[in-house]
Amino acid sequence: MRRFLRSGHDPARERLKRDLFQFNKTVEHGFPHQPSALGFSPCLCILAIGTRSGAVKLYGAPGVEFMGLHRENNAVVQIHFLPGQCQLITLLDDNSLHLWSLKVKGGVSELQEEESFTLRGPPGAAPSATQVTVVLPHSSRELLYLGTESGSVFAVQLPAFRVLDNRTISSDAVLQRLPEEARHRRVFEMVEALQEHPRDPNRILIGYSRGLLVLWDLQAGCVLDHFLSSQQLENVCWQRDGRLIVSCHSDGSYCQWPVSGDTQHPEPLPSCVPYGPFPCKAITKIFWLTTRKGLPFTIFQGGMPRASFGDRHCISVAHDGQQTAFDFTSRVIDFTVLAEADPAAAFDDPYALVVLAEEELVVIDLRAAGWPLVPPPYLASLHCSAITCSHHVSNIPLKLWERIIAAGSRQNAHFSSMEWPIDGGTSLAPAPPQRDLLLTGHEDGSVRFWDASGVCLRLLYRLSTVRVFLTDTDPSGSLHAQGEDEWPPLRKVGSFDPYSDDPRLGIQKIFLCKYSGYLAVAGTAGQVLVLELNDEEAQQVVEQVEADLLQDQEGYRWKGHERLCARPGPVHFEPGFQPFVLVQCQPPAVVTSLALHSEWRLVAFGTSHGFGLFDHQQRRQVFVKCTLHPGDQLALEGPLSRVKSLKKSLRQSFRRMRRSRVSSRKRQPPGLPGEGQEAGAKVERAGLQNMELAPVQRKIEARSAEDSFTGFVRTLYFADTYLRDSSRHCPSLWAGTNGGTVYAFSLRVPPAERRMDEPVRAEQAKEIQLMHRAPVVGIVVLDGRSVPLPEPLEVAHDLSKSPDMQGSHQLLVVSEEQFKVFTLPKVSAKLKLKLTALEGSRVRRVSVAHFGSCRAEGYGEHHLAVLTNLGDIQVVSLPLLKPQVRYSCIRREDVSGIASCVFTKYGQGFYLISPSEFERFSLSTKWLVEPRCLVALAENKKHRPHRNGAGPEKALGRARNSGGQSDGEERRPGPVMEHALLNDERVLKEIQSTLEGGRGSYGDWHSRRVAVGYSLTNGGAE
Repeated sequence: MRRFLRSGHDPARERLKRDLFQFNKTVEHGFPHQPSALGFSPCLCILAIGTRSGAVKLYGAPGVEFMGLHRENNAVVQIHFLPGQCQLITLLDDNSLHLWSLKVKGGVSELQEEESFTLRGPPGAAPSATQVTVVLPHSSRELLYLGTESGSVFAVQLPAFRVLDNRTISSDAVLQRLPEEARHRRVFEMVEALQEHPRDPNRILIGYSRGLLVLWDLQAGCVLDHFLSSQQLENVCWQRDGRLIVSCHSDGSYCQWPVSGDTQHPEPLPSCVPYGPFPCKAITKIFWLTTRKGLPFTIFQGGMPRASFGDRHCISVAHDGQQTAFDFTSRVIDFTVLAEADPAAAFDDPYALVVLAEEELVVIDLRAAGWPLVPPPYLASLHCSAITCSHHVSNIPLKLWERIIAAGSRQNAHFSSMEWPIDGGTSLAPAPPQRDLLLTGHEDGSVRFWDASGVCLRLLYRLSTVRVFLTDTDPSGSLHAQGEDEWPPLRKVGSFDPYSDDPRLGIQKIFLCKYSGYLAVAGTAGQVLVLELNDEEAQQVVEQVEADLLQDQEGYRWKGHERLCARPGPVHFEPGFQPFVLVQCQPPAVVTSLALHSEWRLVAFGTSHGFGLFDHQQRRQVFVKCTLHPGDQLALEGPLSRVKSLKKSLRQSFRRMRRSRVSSRKRQPPGLPGEGQEAGAKVERAGLQNMELAPVQRKIEARSAEDSFTGFVRTLYFADTYLRDSSRHCPSLWAGTNGGTVYAFSLRVPPAERRMDEPVRAEQAKEIQLMHRAPVVGIVVLDGRSVPLPEPLEVAHDLSKSPDMQGSHQLLVVSEEQFKVFTLPKVSAKLKLKLTALEGSRVRRVSVAHFGSCRAEGYGEHHLAVLTNLGDIQVVSLPLLKPQVRYSCIRREDVSGIASCVFTKYGQGFYLISPSEFERFSLSTKWLVEPRCLVALAENKKHRPHRNGAGPEKALGRARNSGGQSDGEERRPGPVMEHALLNDERVLKEIQSTLEGGRGSYGDWHSRRVAVGYSLTNGGAE
């Protein structure tokens, strides 16, 4: 009866919990999902990106970021910064306009929505009369000119959004002021372009879709000049001195129109079709930029030959006899050119081209020879190949950090040395306290190393495993290779490449030892590679060893994909991580678990058929263990061919229903109802009076071996502990399966002097079967002080205390349904916490984390961070298994977000909110760097084009918190990007297709209304 009693309320412990735990959603890493608009402020040097889900994000110098969410989840169509101000206008697809301001509060800037407005026409007017197509913020900073589908241009006063009817430029007013020869054509439809005269703010250029250009005098209300084209108009631009207008058209041509100051009407220059004479697609946007050398830059989007290259997404740059068509792998949303910001300057002198594509942001250096790309310090295209797994490593040693950066810098030799040109704002936050790595595995067989220390997720190094195998692609082939005489002069740019040559190359598990530099990666086709960091390039043979996990089984036949064929002979590897041994599992099923012990030079791997141990120092297999159950026929089909029949699913459902009825009848007590129970009830009532009871626990039904892949190996764990007797400890390997079985093997690792002479030996010492047969998702051994054992080589590097080997050790086994502590070496049950019985939830992720106090320096506790299938995150104490706090983090319908979650060693975590974005959160009060930044106007800001490096990454903004209910202290919720994506069911499906193990319905994404006026919050480092 006592196990149902709750402990009393301890005020001191509650205060300590407030010092240890606090939940914050801190920052989104990666590229915004489904971008729809681009804006840039030359005076602030700030870039803005809008999305289809109604989010607007601002980026400046590395670490300067802001985010706002519109109340409506409508797509952002256009973004325009107001000249010379810390304000911007957004136009949504519902025809509403919104005014945003960067305001300074408490020494930091915040992005707030000030006003919203929808242009309304007179009663009975057609919707097209006020459907906004073009927005022009006037240099007076007080007016906004709106072009519409009806051909009218409305003037709106800022900041109140008041329509000035007396300044409206209607199509009828323009028609009356045109010469007679221009009135007879249907030149008025919608307004395609509005441009202010670069030298005279009282003149604006109005471009209509039928090809008419009108230069309008705002003060006199008259037409100063007009230009008539025979082709449909797409866009226009001014030459900087106001003497030339360049228009682009639907037939792939652009035309130059000289502008004179007198009444004489100059003749237009001949139109140019850059990629003619065959029919071409429309040029949708064009820049004509002057330089001090006298030869202008012509930069335009589209215009490619329709028949041969009509499906390409191109932006062409022509200057001084050189022309290149930059070919993007995803649709171009918009682009802009960074040039001289001072409007009084005589020349544009462009220095960078910024292109927003659907899946990435690309910046091109226009001053360096060959126009190379500038490496981005943020807005990384995480999903350049679909993310399949992730692995976080905290507190990287400086030596390893520098070696990884050095290897990555060699890969970036073709990039420009220009400093990141979007450098507005100032970060006020200190540098991150430590160096953290986030490793992502991808569908194309690559592993990317990201600097996850602060707000900016920056790519450090890219590892490809394709060279080890024979595939259809040539690893030495260049993406950018092109013939000199090819026309159009196409050049592939960008890193987004969603197509995998072979799905078997996909990376499923990653394990990095930060002390030794050893890396283990495992893939979809049963391949396990062990790699070592090498600072020099090498030509070496990758030794191959086969691990037959079905060696003692008969009658099984693998129905899935074939193994990958290793490349014979020596293989050339670049500096960085280089593979030296390949372990090939047979059958070649997906590797489901991986563990590396760099001190013992051992790597353990598991699949749905069993697990094995490999000695990578002697290059020999130690043992394999088959965990396949006779009923696990599905385990032999493989993930690429697994189709569960409807008949079998129905049959299993009926069996579960039948077992449930039978078990419920068995639980009914014999005899008459109530007989023999009254006496016991009286005793219980007497003992439980005036006592607080714990929640009633529901019985956990035991699972049948037929219900799932019981042999599926979920977790592997190395430990030096007492396994056979309490007198001596020994190395051991622990494995947990989907059927609730835990295997323990004692290992004999020879001493260092005889390590290469004597083999590593293993012997099974224990086998634990959990009664409820729930999948085992975590195994941890606690030392005599009830502290988790340190990582391999952590004590040798003086970064951790030596484990207590005097007291008795304990084994913690975490299943999907409960936590259970056993004593070692007897393996007798000591404590347990039935999570499913109490909460109705199942454990999906579990990790040991250290939580430091924000008040008492040096004080900290080790606890379990737990993520459930309901999207809740809980902290459970060690070793008493007492729940500490609980927070709502991920929506329960977001199966893929839950499946992608990874915890860090110091109480932080990452999960995918879209295929291209990680949401970062923190559970700790200490390991949260509160970001802060300031954006102020800078007059005539000059660009410094050739300073190396992008500067240190720093965090900024204000802390953003989840609005979910929690047991801990709560703060005001902020505009998390996840909320802006909740209406898009495709986001779930895209992530679901790349992650393993995500099952269940996608559910509906429901938007949560977020009040305007919140700042972007960015996250801390560990």
